[in-house]
Amino acid sequence: MSYPSSLSQPQPGQPGAVPPAPASPATLPVHARPGGWAALWVIALLVVLLLGLVAYVVTFLGWVASIIGAVLALLPLLGVLWVVRIVDRWEPEPPRLLWVALGWGAIASVVIALGVDLLLALAVGPSRDPLASAMASVVQAPIVEEIAKGLGILLILWIGRRYFDGPVDGVVYGAMIGAGFAFTENILYFADSLISGGFAQVTVTFVLRGILSPFAHVMFTAATGFAVGLAVRRGARGGAVFAPWAGGLAVAILLHALWNGSAAFADFFALYVTLQVPLFIAFVFGIVLLRREESRLTRARLQDYAAAGWFTPVEVDLLATGPGRRRALAWARSLPGDRTETMRAFIAEATRLASARQRALTGRDDEALADERAHLARATRLRRTLLL
Repeated sequence: MSYPSSLSQPQPGQPGAVPPAPASPATLPVHARPGGWAALWVIALLVVLLLGLVAYVVTFLGWVASIIGAVLALLPLLGVLWVVRIVDRWEPEPPRLLWVALGWGAIASVVIALGVDLLLALAVGPSRDPLASAMASVVQAPIVEEIAKGLGILLILWIGRRYFDGPVDGVVYGAMIGAGFAFTENILYFADSLISGGFAQVTVTFVLRGILSPFAHVMFTAATGFAVGLAVRRGARGGAVFAPWAGGLAVAILLHALWNGSAAFADFFALYVTLQVPLFIAFVFGIVLLRREESRLTRARLQDYAAAGWFTPVEVDLLATGPGRRRALAWARSLPGDRTETMRAFIAEATRLASARQRALTGRDDEALADERAHLARATRLRRTLLL
């Protein structure tokens, strides 16, 4: 696919010098902050919902149990966030959008799920049948909760489409939403266990939820995010994203139902070892493959620029591979004045440049070409700074 871009000068086969750096870094022709005003309105809505959610939790569970539950729930959350950061390290997503994703999962998704539970209770009355309760956990909970979390994926895509470039981004945003939901749900479970069974019961609950299954909700919602990210990578935009979203959502619901069913109708530990652990291993393996594909795509797009004379093949290797980046940082560290931070910025800008070019090639972002030119200006300026 051919289109006017910065790559048109110099021409392939006629490498030219890197153009002079601008007097100041180029400014991207986008909102000053990722998500713009839409993100701010979402954050404001989440704050309002948070106040209502806190009032609800404290009313039914009390301050002491709620605070203890929150402290215990924070421990697995920190572990999950650390892992998500590792996954997101190749092309980090904007912190603001990550916070929106986490907040949607921890607040809005929970409010939606609790609201549906309340409406159903008012419509049909509370059920005292253990079998009916178990079926609700296997059917109702996965459907309602995954739809509530899945809406957050669409929200992130809407307010931050420029930062939603592919499957890895979808997994990261889905994981953040799932982590947020699990955090609030854990507060409820831990507090309730403390009230009903004391520290002995809350210890058992913490082992089951905080140690054995901290990534359950993360995996469920990451499946939805992966499907949306894959569709975006292939150029889907607008309503064309809905079908992949629904497909990913169906997988998330199935995984969620399978997980809840193992606790309600089967030997949890037997199924945990024989099914859930292999699923988690497959999930980790899939993430590794996605990271490799992201590296391959970055390399391919930067090679376009190398063919046009903007970068050398050696620089592409340094910018688009893990070992190359480590060598680049080590070299920058040895330069006078330690230019490690400049090299980090150069690597990040080159990665964003590759993503912008990919968006332009798929045709899903009308402003990708402007982004491409601005990222190229920044990257070439940083390159010059490194070589001075």
